[in-house]
Amino acid sequence: MIKLAADLHIHSCLSPCCDDDMTPNNLVNMAYVKRLEAIALTDHNTAKNLPAAKAVADARGLVFLPGIEVETREEVHVLTYFETVEQAMDFGEYIYKHLPDIENMPDFFGAQFALDENDAPIYEEKRMLLQAVTLSIEEVAAACRARGGVPVPAHINRASNSLLYNLGFIPPDLDFASVEVYKHSPIEGVDLSPYHVIYNSDAHRLQSISEAENHVFVREKSAAGILAFLREKK
Repeated sequence: MIKLAADLHIHSCLSPCCDDDMTPNNLVNMAYVKRLEAIALTDHNTAKNLPAAKAVADARGLVFLPGIEVETREEVHVLTYFETVEQAMDFGEYIYKHLPDIENMPDFFGAQFALDENDAPIYEEKRMLLQAVTLSIEEVAAACRARGGVPVPAHINRASNSLLYNLGFIPPDLDFASVEVYKHSPIEGVDLSPYHVIYNSDAHRLQSISEAENHVFVREKSAAGILAFLREKK
């Protein structure tokens, strides 16, 4: 097995409440400076900054896992990971169709910019991305898997937008193999032994990106290798 220093939950300036300097080049290069070997970009309910981030990560020699953090109808955040940007973009279009048409308030939440690989603006997303889609957690997980992806419930022990706080338990019928745990909150009375547990930064600013302290264990150093780890039952 190969041990990879990874941060699989990072946001870009396309996510509201994210610093404007979280551009594809800045976030990838910060990950490189911090000696990370694998990263995932997981913006809220969109995949539009994945092509640029993938291009920069490839140039830096980092394993890049395309992702989206979806907020389900239950207001639970689910990380959805894919092998290719194309799969993630297709899923992103599906998610966007189920996103309520509510206009963003940039003065309050922050602007939402899609950029190219040189960090030049492509467009400003006007629809509010940080809101629940009309799909249930079951529907999101099924649609992700139908496109070859792996759903992983995000920060399951955080006091908002999490499985344990919103639903009170990890539904066994959703068949998750991996869960993300938030390091800075307690987690008691929950048996995590059936799951791969991952730790990430959920970074919305450059300094929050993880140091090389959290790891995934893979058979090959690639997006497919990370997906296999996240998908396989313990």
